[in-house]
This record gives sequence, C-alpha cells and structure tokens, in this order.
Amino acid sequence: MLEVTELIRTEELEMVYRTEELETLALNKISLSINQGEFVSVMGPSGCGKSTLLNVLGMLDKPSGGSYIFNGQLISEMNESQRADIRKNNIGFVFQSFNLIDELSVFENVELPLVYLKVAASERKKKVAELLERMGIAHRANHYPQQLSGGQQQRVAVARALVADPKVIFADEPTGNLDSVHGDEVMQLLTELNRGGTTIVMVTHSAHDASFSERTLNLFDGKLVSEISNIVKETL
Repeated sequence: MLEVTELIRTEELEMVYRTEELETLALNKISLSINQGEFVSVMGPSGCGKSTLLNVLGMLDKPSGGSYIFNGQLISEMNESQRADIRKNNIGFVFQSFNLIDELSVFENVELPLVYLKVAASERKKKVAELLERMGIAHRANHYPQQLSGGQQQRVAVARALVADPKVIFADEPTGNLDSVHGDEVMQLLTELNRGGTTIVMVTHSAHDASFSERTLNLFDGKLVSEISNIVKETL
C-alpha cells in the first residue's frame, strides 16, 4: 500500500485587499489539504477567489491571515525572498495566456527555468531535448511561439513548468484560450503527467475539464463551500 504524503495544507486561510475606501475579503477562512500525487480542480463563479487561492498556494502572494504549510514548511510566515526560493525549486505554473516569451525559441522558453537555477548548459540541453520529445513538440524546438498553434503553445508552457521537476503544477484556466480539440489534448497531457506522479492543482470554469481531476473544490464568495470526488467507484 502506497504511503499518502500531505503536500499542501491551509488552516483558516484569508486574503484581504485594502484600499483607502474599500476592504475586500477575497479568501474567507479556507481550510484544505492536498496530498502529493493528487489532481485537484478548483471551481466557482468569476470573482469567487479561485485565482487568488492559486496565487497564495503558488507563493506569489502572502495571505493576510491563517496558515499555509507546503511540504512541511510554514509558508505563511515567510517573506517574499524565502517564498521565491521555495517556489523556484518546487512549483511550475501554467497560465491561460501561455506567458511564453515571443523573442525566445521553443527550446529557449523551456530552458529558461533551468538557467535561473544555474543548471549546467550540457545538462540543460539534454533535459530540454528529452522533455520536448516527451511533449511531442521536439520538431518545433527552433520555432518561435507565434509560429505555433494555441495547443502547441500550451504544450510548450507545460514543458516549461515541468523542466525543473516541480513537486506541483498550478494551472490557471489552462484550456481557456483553446478550442475543444486542443483543450482536450492539454487535459489529456495533464492527466498523463498526474499518472506519472506530478501533483496538479487547476483552476477552471469548465466542468468538463474538472472531470479529469480526482476531486473538485468549489468556492463561492471567497469560501470553500463544497468538495466533490470525481472518481467513479467500480462495483463488483
């Protein structure tokens, strides 16, 4: 029997945005747990706090209250520099708008996280080449983002997220800019990565996309209002 390891835990997590005239409670006492190797989707109407939650879990933002523990470390008490160190070694991001750099080739876009991590050039070359082959886009290595279809661009973005062997991938509406065919290709790719052991947390508006995950967390007005298992149990 495989040992279950908790990767993410939040307790009473809050995020408050303040201006001189207004205070907005974007996350309202959210408590959740995600195990290593899980595929979890986060759903809810626009403005419910989905992307805010992803930004906090991805260590891009510091919560206003509550606690956030990642892989046994109390992230919510860390400063920006400390969070950045953990983020670059443990987390990959996939965005709706791909966020590729137009001036860099496919190979260079995927290689970039390894450059930041000061990985040796020979190792970078080997790792990127293997990953592009795995993603089915090795033949596009010297092309630029604008020469690719939307589905191919998202494959490059997924490859870039994976290249540093992160513990978790955070995906924010990864099929939002794709047609249904290319969207399903990306969801199949994420599913295959998850089956290979990668933890995935995905924000989506799509019930279809959420069905690929093991469970769905539903947010409303900054609160976690329900949790649904997407695993169909087989009957004997």
